[in-house]
Amino acid sequence: MHRRFFALQAVVVAVAVLACTSSIDRRITESIVEEAGDPGFMTVPTHPPPGAPGEIFRSESISSIGDGMRAWRVIYHSRDLDGADVLVSGVVVAPDAPAPPGGRPVVSWGHPTTGAAIHCAPSTSIDPFDLIEGLDDLVRAGYVVAATDYPGMGLPGPAAYLIGETEGNSVLDAARAARALPGTGANEQLLLWGHSQGGQAALFAAQDAADYAPELRLVAAAVAAPAADLAALLRDDIGTVSGITIGSYAFAAYESVYRDRYPGLSLDSILSPEGVRQTKVLAGLCLLSGHTELHAIAGRLLGDYVVHDPGTTEPWATMLRENTPGATSIPAPLFVAQGLSDTLVHPTATAAFVRTVCAIGTRVDSRTYPGTGHGLIALKAVPEVLDFFHAALAGTATSTC
Repeated sequence: MHRRFFALQAVVVAVAVLACTSSIDRRITESIVEEAGDPGFMTVPTHPPPGAPGEIFRSESISSIGDGMRAWRVIYHSRDLDGADVLVSGVVVAPDAPAPPGGRPVVSWGHPTTGAAIHCAPSTSIDPFDLIEGLDDLVRAGYVVAATDYPGMGLPGPAAYLIGETEGNSVLDAARAARALPGTGANEQLLLWGHSQGGQAALFAAQDAADYAPELRLVAAAVAAPAADLAALLRDDIGTVSGITIGSYAFAAYESVYRDRYPGLSLDSILSPEGVRQTKVLAGLCLLSGHTELHAIAGRLLGDYVVHDPGTTEPWATMLRENTPGATSIPAPLFVAQGLSDTLVHPTATAAFVRTVCAIGTRVDSRTYPGTGHGLIALKAVPEVLDFFHAALAGTATSTC
């Protein structure tokens, strides 16, 4: 307690000495103060009281947000794959101005892979807004942005990595939480936006919105390099360090969540003995902070990780199919962005997904971006996403199907 008090005092003194008018400097110092000053926000009871999906369990203002914006850290109720009540953390950002008549549409964001462990949640990082691609542009355009961490990240909960229904529910319930927060001005209009893992989450949210959250009106969804064919994704990438990392996150999550549904489910049916030993280690490391260790472990497993294709080995093949979006049409326009230099989510896989959803009636605006890889595709697509959202709200979105 004394160490935390003196550390906080030192931060405050440093802020006073180094004070300047820069918004960036203000955000950095306020982030440090917030991290040092409120360690208990993410501490929740082992058995919290039940709540309806989207109901806010706890919220607090975040001052380390850019000028012209208001932000909150939230903990809200959601539902997992089995329908159980789970608490999920995230952030909500809104324009710092009176809402227009009729309120503001909500953009619910699905973040790309940061890891799968509890300590890998974006909202608990020094800058909880850093991974919300297009945040400033979206808020300036008048949207409220809700960004979930997904269950099991930030707070104790069931694994959610590449588990479509669980992720999708948390994306929808983040939008509900944004509407429940006084001061956002959020209305019932819902826009979905996700990148990579978050693309899969946004697609499941779009498929399930009418049944799961009927009070929300899905206007449009946009995804960048989505994890849209899980068997193909693993098959394409498993011979690389990135593929082994993604695989470890997914295999550990699936074993945890599905073992009661599939008695006898085990990692050794698809992985080498060393792959089984290292998967739990890899699954506990975050993509950025654990980069060096991830690279070292996955590097040693190259060529000796998967021994049987999970896309053709049961029950893994069934689990991958169940968590691959595109089985049902989306009743709203869909924007799909794909970088042609992407070596993680291959352009051919995204093109195949677009053909599949076009064939079942989804209206798709598909765009490709030459010279753009996986990491930058969402940022590159933001201007077109904003135009697409504007057109969808006006009822003029077009399709390339």
